[in-house]
Amino acid sequence: MILRWLPILMPAILALVIAVLFNQSDLPNPTIFVRFQVSVLIFFFGISLSAVAAVILLISDWIERRHIATLMRASEERRHFLRRLDHELKNPLTAILAGLANLSSSETEQQRNTAMRSVEAQMRRLRNLVSDLRKLADLERRSIEFNPIDMSPILIEAFEYIRDKDDAQARNFGISIPQAPWPLPYVSGDRDLLFLVVHNLLDNALKFSHPGDTIELRAYEDGSRLIVEVADTGLGIRESEREHIWDELYRGEDARGVPGSGLGLALVKSIIQRHNGTVEVRSRSGQGSVFSFSLPVLDVTKR
Repeated sequence: MILRWLPILMPAILALVIAVLFNQSDLPNPTIFVRFQVSVLIFFFGISLSAVAAVILLISDWIERRHIATLMRASEERRHFLRRLDHELKNPLTAILAGLANLSSSETEQQRNTAMRSVEAQMRRLRNLVSDLRKLADLERRSIEFNPIDMSPILIEAFEYIRDKDDAQARNFGISIPQAPWPLPYVSGDRDLLFLVVHNLLDNALKFSHPGDTIELRAYEDGSRLIVEVADTGLGIRESEREHIWDELYRGEDARGVPGSGLGLALVKSIIQRHNGTVEVRSRSGQGSVFSFSLPVLDVTKR
């Protein structure tokens, strides 16, 4: 540490030495005043150089520490991700092996059909997991083509798609999209990606609710932001789990038996952040959740 700061202190030390020597030396027709002024200037010039060098070193150290901390955090997140991925892959693969074993030992047609359905279900789970992983990877690399987007048709399309699913018939659905005194403002973004966001949030609400529960899709303008909310009266989220639900492959305790890859909300957050937006969740365990995202409103002159 001392050796590292020694070069920075050298200008000040050298200036001090020169100033002392200059002040004590015999110059042609010197005056005490001139010698004193010159020595002071040299000394403060050296101090200034050392101070500037010290500031540069401190800033460099701070940037380096931030960079190291970021790398360590990213490395830890990758380790967590790989552990979760190992778990998510191991479960369906184990179930597939068990299903194949049951299939080979089945004595009746009904047993074989049951074993085959189990294998097919786990294969679909693996396919969905790989598909969502590919979407996340593509999202990190691809550039987004920003276009003026009317969110109203996207919201209606995603809402009707989820409402028409076979397992959605027993839910109470509601949608609120303002039309008066004016419709929703435009936003800038990628239509397909924004549809995926709304679809994933509605699909999550469907998965974590029960027959008789209510699912609502709401949208409104709030100043310079467009807000979209997906609310449900389903399972809700435990308080200890809320900060983790946006992590890749994270699945809470209440989600263990619910089909899914654990990547839907990670995709939602990544897409919205790429659109300069924010995501939030409000939830009460056992009562339901409200997932929301906000996007900057597009200037009307740019539509």
